Amino acid sequence: MEMLKAHGLSDVEMDAEGNVMGLRRGTDPAGGKVVVIAAHLDTVFPEGTNVKVRREGTKLFAPGVGDDTHSLAVLLGYIRALDAGKVKTKRDILFVGNVGEEGPGDLRGVRYIFTKGKYKDRIAAFFSMDGTSADRVVSGAVGSKRYRVTFKGPGGHSYGAFGIVNPMAAMGNAVVAMNRVEVPKSPRTTYATSVVGGGTSVNSIPEAIWLEVDMRSESPDELAKVDARFKQIVDEAVAAENAARNTGPGKITAELKLIGDRPTGKTREDAEIVQITSAAVRAAGYKPILGASSTDSNMPISLGIPAVTIGSGGTGGRAHAPDEWIDVAKPESLRGMGVGLAALIAMANR
Repeated sequence: MEMLKAHGLSDVEMDAEGNVMGLRRGTDPAGGKVVVIAAHLDTVFPEGTNVKVRREGTKLFAPGVGDDTHSLAVLLGYIRALDAGKVKTKRDILFVGNVGEEGPGDLRGVRYIFTKGKYKDRIAAFFSMDGTSADRVVSGAVGSKRYRVTFKGPGGHSYGAFGIVNPMAAMGNAVVAMNRVEVPKSPRTTYATSVVGGGTSVNSIPEAIWLEVDMRSESPDELAKVDARFKQIVDEAVAAENAARNTGPGKITAELKLIGDRPTGKTREDAEIVQITSAAVRAAGYKPILGASSTDSNMPISLGIPAVTIGSGGTGGRAHAPDEWIDVAKPESLRGMGVGLAALIAMANR
């Protein structure tokens, strides 16, 4: 927020969700439509992670340096470039550093902007800047459902209570059954049984054990199908364990908690924002690669607002790993950065 103020934007603020933003005024009357360009402030790494940057020539190494720190820096560079070039746009441009894009954040930052924020009824177009690839134009929103399922039972001593129902067994059966589910390759649909936890000790039948599951699809219908099948599998696993062992001290139950719900959808390929961004990619000497992903653009796309996710330029690798890196060598970085700036100016002059 202090950086946005230092760059001379107006109406710089932090909203109730923690997003920070500032307005670069256009020539249209105040209060009109705005074009939003956003990069997310959060990373996948826990608090306390050492994020000190290590430099080797033109390469920068640090957790989160490319996803999405570089994009935040590029947004500031765009403001400086627009001012240095005395560029005027018709529409206001809202520069945003948003929260909650990664993992459990469940898009809470952009969700707030588009459903409760002060600009929610003024947004004409939305750019999310995420990662570095300058040729990537993400116009499809991969939706997702994420659950934490807690299997519960009476628990007991591993020897003395042997033979009673075990929530670990129910969870194990659910994991095996889920990983046998067949999903279509097109529209691309996926799932992952990804995190487990719980239990008391090695010599105790657990009272509770939990599992987290991620399901994704480009298609809302296919996502609904795999979601329904997962819930059925949980019910079947509970019933099977209750039928297999002694339920005298109590039965196995399962509690499902929705921990992530990202909407799906698509900005049409013939939409102005897709065509303009693709033209900017070609003008920079790249070949546009249209695709689908799970990004901050999911939210506006699901609401019918023109949106794409673009890269910040340059190259990078090892995203979501402690040894994440980017290469800020010129002129390749500037070439890639020019794509987003050209598309932003064009959309702000519609």
